[in-house]
Amino acid sequence: MPSRDVIELLGGWEGYRVGLVQRFPPGQYGPQAEVWIDLIREPSPFVCSGCGRSFDRYHDWEERWVRDLPILDAETHIHLQRFRVDCPDCGRVVERLPWLGRYARETRRLAESVARLCRFASIKHVAEFYSLSWDTVKRIDKAYLQEQLGEPDLSDLRLLAMDEFAVKRGHRYATIFVEPERKEVLWVCRGRSREDVRPFFEQLGDDGRRRLEAVAMDMNGAYEAEVRAQCPQAEIVFDQFHVLAKYGREVIDRVRGAEAKRLEKDSPARKVVKGSRWLLLRNAENLKPEGRVRLRELLAANRKLATVYVLKDDLKRLWDYRLMPWAAQFWREWYARALRSRIEPLKKFARKLNDKIAGVLAHCAYPLHTSLLEGINNKIVVIRRMAYGFRDDDYFFLKIRAAFPGKAG
Repeated sequence: MPSRDVIELLGGWEGYRVGLVQRFPPGQYGPQAEVWIDLIREPSPFVCSGCGRSFDRYHDWEERWVRDLPILDAETHIHLQRFRVDCPDCGRVVERLPWLGRYARETRRLAESVARLCRFASIKHVAEFYSLSWDTVKRIDKAYLQEQLGEPDLSDLRLLAMDEFAVKRGHRYATIFVEPERKEVLWVCRGRSREDVRPFFEQLGDDGRRRLEAVAMDMNGAYEAEVRAQCPQAEIVFDQFHVLAKYGREVIDRVRGAEAKRLEKDSPARKVVKGSRWLLLRNAENLKPEGRVRLRELLAANRKLATVYVLKDDLKRLWDYRLMPWAAQFWREWYARALRSRIEPLKKFARKLNDKIAGVLAHCAYPLHTSLLEGINNKIVVIRRMAYGFRDDDYFFLKIRAAFPGKAG
């Protein structure tokens, strides 16, 4: 078989045959070796890229250079005539080619290869690998993600988890919506206010909002208010992670700070208390042996820190209950102990949580949590770093959805 026929067979440029083929060594036209392939249109009907109708004649044509996958470590450049048809329904449009998009300057297989590589490497590195510009790689990847992901299926949404994550430094946040059973990212939006999250619920429609049974979230007042306004029948579920994180900030940190101030400046005891934050916040089973010894010594030496630490561990047990009456009884006992402690930050936290306790006890009926969102948030940080920062929110949010497509079935 002639070499030109082999190239034509392997190339798969449907509707065209191979004409002139040239190879240029590195340095002649660029830093890498290049292969130039001239394609000649075969006589066949011209298919409208809009409606798919066939025509015997074309309206006009233009010359176009298109990039393809490298051949034997050489950049491949395709030269062809791109024909337009005069379609009565679609107007004057280019003909449909299965291997080349309507306005593309890269073949479909090159675009797919670029998009696949973008799942594992940064745009910068993919651009360097294929000798493409950063903007070209980003455009290819974004178009591929839009085509592959489409619109999320919200038709059977019953359960929802929502949380915020930092887009960049300076208190700039976005909100992420996840189906917690499939672990599928459904939607991402900039901001965390009621106005920011409202379009998601509007997208659900009246039937979708009525179908929603429960929403897991942190104790963000804006989230809670919008869910109650849009889906009054849905249960609000406050998960363990955020309640305990709030306890750490509003109780343990404040008591630890107050106890440190009470001690003499530059005293060893003060340094121990000030440096004990992670000892008090971390689960005891996750501490190394020397950390457990330090924790026991600290709690034995400071009654208030011992009290708030023990009550933190006890509060975690609330999420072990699956029967509402037992969970409510446990809460009443814990609440009474907190009020008797005479520790003001603890009493203040207990009263605030008591006002929202229905959302905590709702876990008995809907054992939802947003800990999976914390894992997602960690991966979002990696995605952002791989891109060296995203200037296009739509593209950034598509990358997040692609990273969490959900479990099949």
